[in-house]
Amino acid sequence: MSCAIKSTGKIYNVLFLCTGNTARSILAESILRKAGAGKFQSYSAGSHPKGMVNPFALKVLAAHGYPTDGLRSKSWNELAGPGAPAMDFVVTVCDSAAGEACPLWRGSPVTAHWGIEDPAAVEGSDLDKERAFEQAFRYLSRRIEAFASLPVSGLDAIKLRAELSRIGRMEGATRV
Repeated sequence: MSCAIKSTGKIYNVLFLCTGNTARSILAESILRKAGAGKFQSYSAGSHPKGMVNPFALKVLAAHGYPTDGLRSKSWNELAGPGAPAMDFVVTVCDSAAGEACPLWRGSPVTAHWGIEDPAAVEGSDLDKERAFEQAFRYLSRRIEAFASLPVSGLDAIKLRAELSRIGRMEGATRV
């Protein structure tokens, strides 16, 4: 007899939000694209997108073998309007975006905050900046791996919120 949880076959839509959509949300989109393949469809957006992806985000993702194709800085309005996919989960990864009034998301998604320091704000040498991106990548990878392993179809919204909140308090959290 197997104890494995049955898959419903549903692909869950997950949106990662940040203010500029250049670093943390981009990292998260790519990490979940790989870690949650077949179970999750990942997206990222920003409240005030800068219009370009930080080159250190792309460098760190590529160095770890994560996909970078199609990643771009975009407004959250693209994913809130007519024709946009209904989101099952919306996760803010920066404290600024967590405090902003978000659009109304189709699908009544489960929301969470997984705040991580902004690696794009680090000043100093390129090595200092790359280290900051590596650290953000590690924190997000651990959280996303924990999220991707959840038996999503077997949990109700209250339990899902609790699990996402627990994940958001993992090492590197900016707010607990």
